Amino acid sequence: MKNSTTRILTIAVVLLLLANIGLVYFIMKGNRHDGKWDGGRKEPFDMMVKELKMTDQQQKDFKTLKEEHFKNVRPLFDSVRIAKTGFFALIRDPQVNDSMINAHERSVLAQQAKLDKLTFDHFRKVRGLFTAEQLPKYDSFITRMMNRGKR
Repeated sequence: MKNSTTRILTIAVVLLLLANIGLVYFIMKGNRHDGKWDGGRKEPFDMMVKELKMTDQQQKDFKTLKEEHFKNVRPLFDSVRIAKTGFFALIRDPQVNDSMINAHERSVLAQQAKLDKLTFDHFRKVRGLFTAEQLPKYDSFITRMMNRGKR
């Protein structure tokens, strides 16, 4: 009796182990892109190239604009982070008053506004790369990118 129960449990464990290995294999195989793990997502640039049917020159010009944009916004990312750190550090101060909170809030908002303005200008410059036929697709693409993650 004990021998048959042990045998059934052993067979069950082996079957479950094989099923798990197979499942992991198919999950990993399904989420690979160009031989590399990408979490099942494509890069926005690759999606934009495909959807807008960008020419080689448009791709080159876009990459140049993108590099220039990130060179300009990187310091602002640091400024926003520093401003937010200072703002949320106020949590520790039991004597903090509304005027201090508002001053730190304005600092965060000012840095974020600068970042948003540079990003807006960047998208406007990028928009200038496209033909009249591509513009509606670009506008739609930007709207989708801005709304991603909002569910």
